[in-house]
Amino acid sequence: MKLALPIILLTLSNVFMMFAWYGHLKFKSFPLWLVILASWGIAFFEYCLQVPANRLGSEQFSTAQLKTMQEAITLIVFCGFSVLYLREELKWNYIVGFGFMVLAVFFVFKKW
Repeated sequence: MKLALPIILLTLSNVFMMFAWYGHLKFKSFPLWLVILASWGIAFFEYCLQVPANRLGSEQFSTAQLKTMQEAITLIVFCGFSVLYLREELKWNYIVGFGFMVLAVFFVFKKW
């Protein structure tokens, strides 16, 4: 469980991050200042999960590994968010591009 906790916290923080960064796109009629404030409010909860995830994760992973893991999690959460919430199509070239980014995980975590 100790190994999984940083991954779980990073995943949950990314869900909040997606809503903070992209959730307002469904509310384009709202004033920009209002969606900025709402995004900041959501981002607070994202940080409440992300900071402990990195603190706990640093006990078992290098900083480069944590960052790479976070980026891979972000891509996975983003794919689900864009399809399920924003109702955008996930095109084949997006998947190929994201796949190359996820390949970075292999190189960062591989013991050479």
